[in-house]
Amino acid sequence: MSVQPGASAPLIDPEDFRSWILYEDERLLVVNKPGLIVCHPSKNGPWSSLVGAVRAYLGLPTVHLVFRLDRETSGVVVLAKDSGTAGRLQKAMERRLIGKRYLAIVEGELAGPVTVDQPLGPDPDSCVTIRSKVVTAGSPGAQAAVTHFEPLARGGGFTLARVRLDTGRKHQIRAHALWLGHPVVGDKLYGPDERLYLEFARQGWTARHAALLPLPRQALHCAEIDLHPAGEPHVFRAPLPAELRTFCREQLGVEAAD
Repeated sequence: MSVQPGASAPLIDPEDFRSWILYEDERLLVVNKPGLIVCHPSKNGPWSSLVGAVRAYLGLPTVHLVFRLDRETSGVVVLAKDSGTAGRLQKAMERRLIGKRYLAIVEGELAGPVTVDQPLGPDPDSCVTIRSKVVTAGSPGAQAAVTHFEPLARGGGFTLARVRLDTGRKHQIRAHALWLGHPVVGDKLYGPDERLYLEFARQGWTARHAALLPLPRQALHCAEIDLHPAGEPHVFRAPLPAELRTFCREQLGVEAAD
C-alpha cells in the first residue's frame, strides 16, 4: 500500500487490508500496519483507522488493541477479539513477558551498541503537549525508561538500528534517540523543529517539511513481537516497508534485511 502524507489519515482499501494480516485465530488478529495509518477509530468512518478496519473485516462491534503504534510508526500490531484475551495479554506486557523489537533509521552514525537509561517525563517547555523528554529522576511525572540501540548498518550520515525496550513509555524510542543526539529520521515532533508536528496536523505535508525532513514519516518500525497465541511460543515478524528499504539503499548504501 502506498500511503501519502496528509493532515487527515488516509482511508484503508479493504483489499489492501487483507494483505496486512500476519496471523489470525479465534482470539487474535495480528497485522502489519503501514506508516501514516491511525490505530484508534476516527470520525471518518470504519476504513479510516486500523481498529475500524478490523471491526469491519471481522464483523464485530468491538475489538481490543493489545497495544498501539503511533500513526507514523509501521509494523506489528496485535488485536484481541475478546476482552478476556486482551486483558491477559496486556497483563503479560506489564510483566514484560511479551518481547517487542523495533528497527529505526536515525540521523548520524552510531559507533556501537548503546543503552540509554534515562527517565522520561512531560516536556513543559514544548509547544506540543504530548511531547516527552529526558528528565531528572524524582521530578514530577518522571518514569524510568531503558532503551537499547544496536547499529546494524551505517552510511551516508545515517544508522539503521535494532531497538529493544526494557520499559514502554510514551514516545520512548524517539525521545531517547533525540537525547542521544541521533533523532529518528523523519520525526516531526522530536526532529529539527517540533512545530513541524503542529503544521502537519493543520496543513499536511508542505515544502518546509520536505526541506527539513529526509522522509515524509518517521523511520520507526515494529519488526517483531513474541507471543503465545495458542500455548506455543511464536514470533510475529513484519519486514521493513518499501519506503524504508529504499532509504537504506539510497542513503546508507545497504540492502536492509528483515
